[in-house]
Amino acid sequence: MITLGVLNKDGKEVGNLEVDEALFGGTIRHALLKQAIVMYHANKRVGTAATKSRGMVEGSTRKLYKQKGTGNARAGASRTPVRKGGGHTFAKAARDFRQDMPKKQRQLAKNSAILAKLLSNSVIVLDQLKMDKPKTKEFATILKNLSITHSCIIAIPQYDVNILKSMRNIPKIDLVTISDLNAGDICNRRKMLFTKEAFTALMDSNKAS
Repeated sequence: MITLGVLNKDGKEVGNLEVDEALFGGTIRHALLKQAIVMYHANKRVGTAATKSRGMVEGSTRKLYKQKGTGNARAGASRTPVRKGGGHTFAKAARDFRQDMPKKQRQLAKNSAILAKLLSNSVIVLDQLKMDKPKTKEFATILKNLSITHSCIIAIPQYDVNILKSMRNIPKIDLVTISDLNAGDICNRRKMLFTKEAFTALMDSNKAS
């Protein structure tokens, strides 16, 4: 069992949660976790880089001048790659770098990522997170009180516009709902911040599955 302290906005402990490692797979599946991270990075690649081959460049395919008797070096068509304006020898073509994983594997990879954060004491649980209006300065103060000085991913039950507008100008801070959590985003940030409601809902969903 892992005991997590529940903190308030001032960084003071107001309770605790008992977390069973078995709910998050019991052990960290490193191979599966790596596969998921590679997939998420690959899926972010645009893959639209393209150049023209000699067949795509406009111009005649006629030989520029006869082979012999001119005193010049022999030459072929104007679209040859050795001439200015010609096509590329090995032209780049648009590629789809997307990879896929079965839903069950993505779920296991996500749980492994969360378990890794739990075992490294990188998970913070906040009793509640509500903003009456967008206030970046107030949100930054909350993060400071929770000793979040580097990158962090914040998980909440459902999107809150005021929270989103309060944190979007703070660098290296991401906001996601628990349904959108994935191994790639979790491993990309140093710490995780859950609201108590979000973490409880996550554990309940893992119990149900």
